Amino acid sequence: MPTAPHRGLVVSPALTIPDAELTWRFSRASGPGGQGVNTTDSRVELSWDVEASAVLDDAQRVRLTERLDKRLVGGVLTVTASEHREQLRNRAAARTRLAALVADGLAPPARQRRATRPTRGSQERRLAAKKQRTTTKQMRRRPTD
Repeated sequence: MPTAPHRGLVVSPALTIPDAELTWRFSRASGPGGQGVNTTDSRVELSWDVEASAVLDDAQRVRLTERLDKRLVGGVLTVTASEHREQLRNRAAARTRLAALVADGLAPPARQRRATRPTRGSQERRLAAKKQRTTTKQMRRRPTD
């Protein structure tokens, strides 16, 4: 799987996180392996300092810190990947995961739902269905003297 050299992590057409702001850490992944299980550092941690980032404006920074505050530790967002046996594939998975997290965090909030009333026809259909169900169950009962 040939990969092109990265100029940065593309989150959206308007936002690219430069590689200089990303911090990588590697460690041994848990789970089954083989001969190389004790020697390969295939688990990947990718960190990005949201608070010190130069590519975010103030509004984006506030939105990200509010939405991802449970995932931020000291203003740093960290994702891990260890599902693949190769470090290169785990790197790609971590990049994808971080880009998706940041994109979700920066997405505009959903429109608030306006409360509506059920239509008259839907209320009548609901009551008619309830009456039908009542008569069906009454027919199953044992006759009384």
